[in-house]
Amino acid sequence: MAIFSLLTDTYSCTNNRFTMTQSEPVLPLRVQFNPIIRTYFLLYVAFILLVTVVGIVLIPIWLLGVGQWWSGHYFHNLECELSERSLRFKKGILVHVEKTIPLENIQDVTFVAGPLLRYFDLCILKFETAGQSPNQAHNMELIGIIDAQSFRTHILEQRQKLIATRTSQPAANTDQILLTEVRDTLRDIRQLLQDNLNQSNA
Repeated sequence: MAIFSLLTDTYSCTNNRFTMTQSEPVLPLRVQFNPIIRTYFLLYVAFILLVTVVGIVLIPIWLLGVGQWWSGHYFHNLECELSERSLRFKKGILVHVEKTIPLENIQDVTFVAGPLLRYFDLCILKFETAGQSPNQAHNMELIGIIDAQSFRTHILEQRQKLIATRTSQPAANTDQILLTEVRDTLRDIRQLLQDNLNQSNA
């Protein structure tokens, strides 16, 4: 019954997709994630267990218990928010990843979509930053953002606005810019603390 519910989510989300407006976004902009990713992870891991042969005996346990718990919690822990000066996201269950990336450090935002991802109408957004090491690549990507193309456009446009504003600001406004950055950083920290408090009380 639970597997049927997940597959029903796949159908309903594919045919009733939420979309971001192409107009000027209101910041901070918090994205939504497609519930289909629960089914994607459930079947993806089941396929890996199947091809390993040894893992075949674990497939019923994964599909009927552990997998549904894991995929559901992973989905509910996903967060991503674009502010005027930074991109903040959170993901993970056993290993929590929380990052705040200054927009001027983002060099590019790319798409990854393999055959299975395309089947579920999903893609992965990868954030490439200055000085990023290969070991950090996995922690700098998110799967299942609804209308990811529009969100990518908003990120790059906001980055360009920020860079243009900074280059046009006279030197006399340096202190004001610094205070604004401190304010935004404190707001991000407060949001992270509030999210952690809500999660611990849940």
